[in-house]
Amino acid sequence: METARVLVAADKFKGSLTAVQVAERVTAGLRRVAPGVRVETLPVADGGDGTVAAAVAAGFERREARVTGPLGDPVTAAYALRDSTAVVEMAEASGLQHLPDGVFAPLTATTYGSGELLRAALEAGATTIVFGVGGSATTDGGAGMLAALGARFLDADGKPVGPGGGGLAELAEADLSGLDPRLADVDLILASDVDNPLTGPKGAPEVYGRQKGASEEDIVVLDAALTHYASVLGPETAALPGAGAAGGIGYGALVALGARFRPGIEVMLDVLGFAPALARATLVITGEGSLDEQTLHGKAPAGVAAAAREAGIEVVAVCGRLALSQEALSGAGIARAYALAELEPDPAVSMAQAGPLLERAAESIARDFLS
Repeated sequence: METARVLVAADKFKGSLTAVQVAERVTAGLRRVAPGVRVETLPVADGGDGTVAAAVAAGFERREARVTGPLGDPVTAAYALRDSTAVVEMAEASGLQHLPDGVFAPLTATTYGSGELLRAALEAGATTIVFGVGGSATTDGGAGMLAALGARFLDADGKPVGPGGGGLAELAEADLSGLDPRLADVDLILASDVDNPLTGPKGAPEVYGRQKGASEEDIVVLDAALTHYASVLGPETAALPGAGAAGGIGYGALVALGARFRPGIEVMLDVLGFAPALARATLVITGEGSLDEQTLHGKAPAGVAAAAREAGIEVVAVCGRLALSQEALSGAGIARAYALAELEPDPAVSMAQAGPLLERAAESIARDFLS
């Protein structure tokens, strides 16, 4: 009988395990039951936080830059580089993880550091940049990012508008003539699992503002400010899929940087070399912290399962919490899901013990699919 070849291509379990740790724990559990199994690991991400780590695990070089955080303080942000391809994760510079506990700045948080991070990738010689957007602390339409790359946003007195989405209400003139000329020769791919427009009922402020600390009043202010901003830069682009990603940074990249939008997991599977790894596998194990309705809308496990189903390879999933029916799982191409909550119903204990529990789940997979 042919030796089973397992590809572990899972995302992080947010708050408990990185994607690399998930792969290590699953591998350990499989080998306990099936010592001869061949396991290949390819940690994946969908453009949100963890995207740079997934690229580094796939052989990219980790680079660091000192940039401006969302509140204006300096932070250290990482990006990944291989040959002339860079993977830049906006959350590294402008993400919620840079906010102190309980501190939000919905009207003034800036993406300036994301622009600095893109500039660092340009200076490193990148001609293809995968720009993963998600997990942002910001709702500034990417104005901060563009300012860091040489754009000027001026009020009626010819002075720079204030930082964040709130300041855009005062915008009178947008001067893009000073944008870094190297951007013209770069293939910039906007990688996101979010296809929202910039404004309106499905726009960035309304759908994502509250998780960044915005009050109902703030959301009204931000939506009006971004609508005004788009009227100056280009209102047609504001309706495009992905314009509302990461507080509208998608809009800034699309309207001014010539970016093209692609679902984040598709881009990352290409960049990480998923297709050749899949060709070597007889079983794929994917997963993330919570398998739920959101998973089905462009999250990493759905992308992995879709690609594997196309190749005729069986897929199972691991997760902390399972909120999908078997019918929904099957529809996504996942034969079965193994949830840590089945082994430990207390969520706090399950998160704290995620590593050992995941090994036990992997032992069950080995018994069910490899013996």
